[in-house]
Amino acid sequence: MSDGRLPFGVPDALAGRADHRWEGPVGWGLLDRLTGADYLSLAALFFAWTSAVLLLDGHLHWGIGSMFAAFLFDKLDGYYARTRGVSSPFGRRVDSFIDVFAYLVTAALIYHVALSPAPWVTVLVGFAILTFGGLRLVRHADEGFGETDGTDYYVGWTVVHVNFVVLLTFYLDLLVGVSGWLAAVPVVAACPLMVSGYRCYKTTLGHALAAGVVLTGLAISLAAEFTGAVG
Repeated sequence: MSDGRLPFGVPDALAGRADHRWEGPVGWGLLDRLTGADYLSLAALFFAWTSAVLLLDGHLHWGIGSMFAAFLFDKLDGYYARTRGVSSPFGRRVDSFIDVFAYLVTAALIYHVALSPAPWVTVLVGFAILTFGGLRLVRHADEGFGETDGTDYYVGWTVVHVNFVVLLTFYLDLLVGVSGWLAAVPVVAACPLMVSGYRCYKTTLGHALAAGVVLTGLAISLAAEFTGAVG
């Protein structure tokens, strides 16, 4: 190679392949491949990271609120991609990468900050969330949606479902008190469902129910934060 990027003695064939990879259209041109949907996904990542910082800093309800903002942008990116006709395998991989932080990392942190009775329990619960959730997202990025009679479906429980299980245990603890040991049971039990063959259909009712969960959780968190009415 003429520019010395690879060390002396590297075979010419390998050096040629490295040149091709370095100077080809992939790599430096990555940002040019991003669509409006991908930038909405990056906005979701921003709020997911903000949520993680707030949760770890002890601002639990604000962290959950920021997580809900990440959910919103995650849904907007899919809507944008469908309506603008820019859906692609690349965009699906970007979305799956960001879902790790928007749904899985935040769920594990909520359990750790609000429910965990001991650090080692967080290790086990968080590992289950991240392992099964990560595998579920890898499968989705590789295979995409299934379809039956014109209706798309996810294969397996989604990362949203497991995040909601964590939220349910958190709000139950906030309202009536739930042992962190007990809370770990439904969370860990739900995780393998993400790699199951269950068909989770994309329906208007399903989206409405998810929105209802988010709005209810947001209302409880705001009440807890501003009035101390719960908790």
